[in-house]
Amino acid sequence: QVQLVESGGGLVQPGGSLRLSCAASGFTFSSYAMSWYRQAPGKERELVAIIRSAGGSTTYADFVKGRFTISRDNAKKTVYLQMNSLKPEDTAVYYCNVRRSSNDYWGQGTQVTVSS
Repeated sequence: QVQLVESGGGLVQPGGSLRLSCAASGFTFSSYAMSWYRQAPGKERELVAIIRSAGGSTTYADFVKGRFTISRDNAKKTVYLQMNSLKPEDTAVYYCNVRRSSNDYWGQGTQVTVSS
């Protein structure tokens, strides 16, 4: 079955950096686009970034453009989110996602807290 396991979250000061990882299994990783979403307390889950399978093209939400970078390693079946210049408003639980056969699959999430 599809399994997504996020890691790399934590507490960081404003302006700092974190790299999130999402290890995938149970499907042909290289054939699917992978996404990162986030959900802050009291807010809806929102898309952060997508990396497509063929060619690895990427799309970012406006609020992270220039600060976050999504990448993938198909050999390791892992997708990454490099987050730089973090702001307090980036505080949220970050989730890895894959859409397969019209079904959305999610990891358990990893907490990112940006605070001084």
